[in-house]
Amino acid sequence: MAKDKSIYTCSECGGTSPKWLGKCPHCEAWNTLVETVAQPAASGRNRFAALAPAAELQVLADIEASEVARTPTGQEELDRVLGGGIVDGGVVLIGGDPGIGKSTLLLQALDALQRSGMPTLYVTGEESGAQVALRSRRLGLDNSQVPVLAETQLEKILATLDARKPGIAVIDSIQTVYSEQLTSAPGSVAQVRECAAHLTRAAKSSGTAIVLVGHVTKEGALAGPRVLEHMVDTVLYFEGDTHSSFRLVRAIKNRFGAVNEIGVFAMTEKGLKGVSNPSAIFLSQHDEPVPGSCVLVTLEGTRPLLVEIQALVDDGGPSPRRLSVGLDRDRLAMLLAVLHRHAGVACLDQDVFVNAVGGVRIAEPAADLAVLLAITSSLRGKPLPKGFVAFGEVGLAGEVRPAPRGQERLREAAKLGFSVAVVPKANAPKKPIEGLTIHAVDRVDEAVAVLREA
Repeated sequence: MAKDKSIYTCSECGGTSPKWLGKCPHCEAWNTLVETVAQPAASGRNRFAALAPAAELQVLADIEASEVARTPTGQEELDRVLGGGIVDGGVVLIGGDPGIGKSTLLLQALDALQRSGMPTLYVTGEESGAQVALRSRRLGLDNSQVPVLAETQLEKILATLDARKPGIAVIDSIQTVYSEQLTSAPGSVAQVRECAAHLTRAAKSSGTAIVLVGHVTKEGALAGPRVLEHMVDTVLYFEGDTHSSFRLVRAIKNRFGAVNEIGVFAMTEKGLKGVSNPSAIFLSQHDEPVPGSCVLVTLEGTRPLLVEIQALVDDGGPSPRRLSVGLDRDRLAMLLAVLHRHAGVACLDQDVFVNAVGGVRIAEPAADLAVLLAITSSLRGKPLPKGFVAFGEVGLAGEVRPAPRGQERLREAAKLGFSVAVVPKANAPKKPIEGLTIHAVDRVDEAVAVLREA
């Protein structure tokens, strides 16, 4: 019997090679070529022909377009990330570490939608129906009417979707689904790409919203070919430490809403509950102000968050250490040089440790001013006044640059009871904000001078 011809497929980019190579010739990634069985050339009409129907040429101004209707999921934080709710025919891909709560959140959302009258379907390829039922009982979803299908074959899943026509279906997970048209194993590049394409076509043609649960690699990125993220309409990442009770859902891509929105959840005995005031998570509860602590007003998507930045400056000897948790380490070294050159505050022989409380990761440069003020406070051993907040980007010339949406940041700080703010001059409000004293600064030395007076 003739041996099946095999090819080698890259697990990163999906490129193919007739023989094994150490480095992929397409994306130049090392040790990513996996042996798969070559598929014979199909005869007749291509199975993806329905994805590209013939259409006439139209001018943008003549095309009638209306806002897409959204259906709330019953989880306010999830709706915030999705842009207001699920969209008919939309395809959502959600990924996260094992055990972080993806299946729990989606089961809660499906139960709420089912109770509101929308037909739903939960397809599980990793668990049995009994395991899903046990989880629903642990979550307190008594007498849940969500239909569950324990199936991994793509053709049977598509037949069930066509027969039941649910408003929303969850596929948990896309790496367990396989198609009979391919001989490769479930989870391979070819299978994931093929199954995702068929499910996307089914969603667009029937109007069923489909949520795909995806595995992640050890680096935290979504597993499978990158084309998977291009196919879907929305990509969500489930973040958080499994040892902590708080979880973040972040939108990386959204064709129907804003990106970089976050939803904050707390894991409880009854499942995931939305956190209406997430700033309370990232603020430590000190009885009295302590040196080295400064509250930053950061921006996650359209939501202002208050995060405590802590700094510890200690004697370091001949080889001082620079360590930051939740902030960019290289940026910390740059800020220390700016602080020395333009404000006369030297930390040359000191160990400097900076931490963002609560495990949050801050990538925006508006955290610069709060980091500098926390370091100065720790170095001098004098705490900042109670109710003190700051934000602003610091440049190499010592200037303090404005941060986007400064007015919203200040209003959020005032709403939570903060009374003193150091901000860039360009972010100073034209009208005073009740209960908030604002110090607008142009340069780093001005901010340090405000700190000395306080």
